[in-house]
Amino acid sequence: MTVLAAACLCAATFSRPLERVSSMDPVRGQSVYDAHAIGLVFEAPLSIDYEARPYRLAPGYCELPEISENGLRYVFRVRSGKSSGDGVERRAEDVVSSLERLRDPTSPNGWIVKDVESMSAVDSKTVEVRLRRRVRYFSWLMAMPSCAVVPSGGEGTGEFRLAKWRKNHEMSFVRRHPSQGGFDEVRYLVIDDVSTQWLMFLRGEVDLLANLSRDTLDAITGPDGRLVPELAKTGARLYSMPTLQVFYVGVNMRDPVLGPNKKLRQALNCAFDFPAWDEFYGHRIEKCNGPVPPGVEGRLETPFPYDFDLDKARRLVAEAGYPGGVDPKTGRRLVLTLSIGRPDQSSREAGELMAAFYEKIGIKLELAYMTWDAFMTAVNEGRVQMYRMGWVGDYPDAQNFLQLFYGPNRSPGANHSSYENPEFDAAYEREDYVKCQQIVMEDCPWIFTNCGKAYTLVGPRVGHYVPSDFPYGNEQFYRAGR
Repeated sequence: MTVLAAACLCAATFSRPLERVSSMDPVRGQSVYDAHAIGLVFEAPLSIDYEARPYRLAPGYCELPEISENGLRYVFRVRSGKSSGDGVERRAEDVVSSLERLRDPTSPNGWIVKDVESMSAVDSKTVEVRLRRRVRYFSWLMAMPSCAVVPSGGEGTGEFRLAKWRKNHEMSFVRRHPSQGGFDEVRYLVIDDVSTQWLMFLRGEVDLLANLSRDTLDAITGPDGRLVPELAKTGARLYSMPTLQVFYVGVNMRDPVLGPNKKLRQALNCAFDFPAWDEFYGHRIEKCNGPVPPGVEGRLETPFPYDFDLDKARRLVAEAGYPGGVDPKTGRRLVLTLSIGRPDQSSREAGELMAAFYEKIGIKLELAYMTWDAFMTAVNEGRVQMYRMGWVGDYPDAQNFLQLFYGPNRSPGANHSSYENPEFDAAYEREDYVKCQQIVMEDCPWIFTNCGKAYTLVGPRVGHYVPSDFPYGNEQFYRAGR
């Protein structure tokens, strides 16, 4: 193994690979990659404490809110002084105008304010929000990058400003005011090839590798899971943690084949071979028994009724009208199409493995690879039959995952499957999240593949790194080492 080179970048520059960012507009951003960039440049009304575990809210653009006894009135006091961004005074009017932009019918993040009845600036430093119904997680919503404050005439409110954006290549962010010991520049590099990412880390050209592939983990860890000595002695550190992530294959419920055929969707879940999937990922993933990952408040712990069982899958696919995977009307095998928004080698291998699962029940799975932007457009417009996707929790509550099935959130909102079930919607609205999970686990609008574990390799120049499910803008807290 090549020994990690001495840092060849300026000590005040932090660099890492990151997938393509689609939008820097908080209202338009949809992916975690967008959120990374937005979190550097803008402040949300609230923030999430960088170090506290369990997670807790902290002041952001505003102080923590005052909440009425009935939970319907929130009062946010804008923090005194100037913003850390362009130096203008923080204003309540800018908070209101930024949140009001989420109401735009074309915003994919409008669900965040769907329960808001009114927002107003009581004075220049006070924001009042009134809700139509009690929403116990509303404060967590105000910490999301989508709610970031964009001042009128201002370029940003966060610690950094966007200095350069070369599409499909690089983004550079520069700290607005020099720090004491922190990084003054953050570079996000688009590096599609995992091998290239690894070599750049060894040469000291990037400081952090997130979401490490199974091949990389095999290369850098011993049987005990620790870094190999040659790498450890350079000062590199490996972090692992369970995450608020759920990965799935979504079903377009408007599709004429899959949408009305619940038994077929159940069969697809029963045919999904998690033990083989787990082995493919080097036993570094978590089993997913439903839409809510382990460790989240409100998760239903009962077993998933359509866990891997080939005999049951074959029986269900026959009951669905396709005995042996064959359509008796045509005499031909059933063909389904899975769209994947990342054409890299790992995604291709995973797609081929999944196709092999369904071959065992007679179904042919065709794989359609797209660029991320084209994929998201196709999903939002309902032009896919099935799609592979993940969801990263915005806050640690079951509701945040169950909203992905709420009818009014249908695509282009967070409910990309356009799943609609009045019984689910009624349970969701009365916050009966146990019932919601029971309904979804029976209806199977997703194939529940796995929950996430995060593995991050951090270089020796990076100090005060704390792994988090909410890493957006956290580079502001890192310390620059040698």
